[in-house]
Amino acid sequence: MSESDYLAVGRRAAIRPFAPADAEEFTGRARESRDLHSPWLFPPGDARAYAAYAGRLIDDPTKAGFLVCERGGGDGPDGGTGGGIAGFININNIVGGAFRCGALGYGVFAHAAGRGLMSEGLGLVLRYAFGPLGLHRLEANIQPGNEGSLALVRRAGFRLEGLSPDFLFIDGAWRDHERWAITAEMVDERA
Repeated sequence: MSESDYLAVGRRAAIRPFAPADAEEFTGRARESRDLHSPWLFPPGDARAYAAYAGRLIDDPTKAGFLVCERGGGDGPDGGTGGGIAGFININNIVGGAFRCGALGYGVFAHAAGRGLMSEGLGLVLRYAFGPLGLHRLEANIQPGNEGSLALVRRAGFRLEGLSPDFLFIDGAWRDHERWAITAEMVDERA
């Protein structure tokens, strides 16, 4: 991959859209990360499930999917951006007009957990969402016991807005979620 294949590049991470060719790496990383993700998240673990999942992110204008890739180990003379997929961040339920909002979903793969790559990747996605995508607000709904996800949005500057009881049906039950949000102005203030 070259720098031009990425939507945004940071010091250690870069973001790019999902592509059909990512199926093998993505599903392999998802299978390796089952223990880390359970019971919060269930990303596709085989090629057929990946094709359906990525297809929605690629084809549906109310969604935008980003692969967070580790920089380094790449094709450039200084390491380039050819590192593997560290995780993913999706913006779902994108609404334009006066609302200009979307809902985040994300996951880190086990080999990249705790290394700061998702924090950097989320910062890149926020700048892209509030820049080229023209959004004003992003929301993240997180189960109260998911400490890793809560820490990620706190580091990024999201604010807690409340609790939604029985919000999403996950792993066989309706789960409570904390509502976290950030607006373009909040990101600008941190810059």
